[in-house]
Amino acid sequence: MANQAYNPETDGAKMGFKDAMSYGDYLHLDQILAHQAPQSEAHDELLFVIQHQTSELWMKLILHELSAAREALISGDKSTMFKMLARVSRIFEQLNNQWDVLRTMTPADYTTFREALGPSSGFQSYQYRMIEFVLGNRNPNMLKPHEHVPDVHKALSAELARPSFYHEVVRHLYTTLDGHDQNVPELSLDAPHTAHPDIQARWKTVYENIDVYWSLYELGEKLVDLEDYFRRWRFNHVTTVERVIGFKRGTGGTSGVQYLRKMLSVELFPDLWHLRGDL
Repeated sequence: MANQAYNPETDGAKMGFKDAMSYGDYLHLDQILAHQAPQSEAHDELLFVIQHQTSELWMKLILHELSAAREALISGDKSTMFKMLARVSRIFEQLNNQWDVLRTMTPADYTTFREALGPSSGFQSYQYRMIEFVLGNRNPNMLKPHEHVPDVHKALSAELARPSFYHEVVRHLYTTLDGHDQNVPELSLDAPHTAHPDIQARWKTVYENIDVYWSLYELGEKLVDLEDYFRRWRFNHVTTVERVIGFKRGTGGTSGVQYLRKMLSVELFPDLWHLRGDL
């Protein structure tokens, strides 16, 4: 018998939604929608809360995808890894689009509830910090804002103790080119990755012989694509903050725009960016 289309107006009653899982049940909407708790009566504070909550949800997915991408790389499942990396880039594009909504809030709007934020700040986002640690931008000093949350501090410390995603990429690069990993340079696990002449030279070999090393070339471009979106996210963050609060200090005690502008110069994969000038 041919399958018939589901009619929600008639078939719902037959199924008995009272005893079945609903859309709201599956997504736990009651719990999610109950956790927007503005601390003031200001109209725009709900926008501010939802902007940051949804950003954290997207970051949760980024970490989910990066973790899977790293494991796929280690196991040799490059097709899955490429899919995960492409998805992460699209997530960062989604995060970039969110700034357009927040920028509808004017300085006058923000001042109506800024004091209610107290010392809380996006600087304290442990998921953002974990994303940087996983990708390879590692600084042990960034553990300090999370010392008061033992589980978070433990998770971030554990990430610093293992090779980052880019460390695994470098190992894969050398193993593919040399047929073994004996020449893989020792890279610090708990410091930001800086341009490494020999690694850059290996990538140059790949980019000058694309037909031979297509898979490595595709990996390099996927990483550049990811960082491109990540940089745009940072830039949009800077311009949004400057537009809303100018050069005031950040709520978490940072220098605000000056601190965020400094972060614009951070490179996740400097070998791949510096390579461009040698080709």
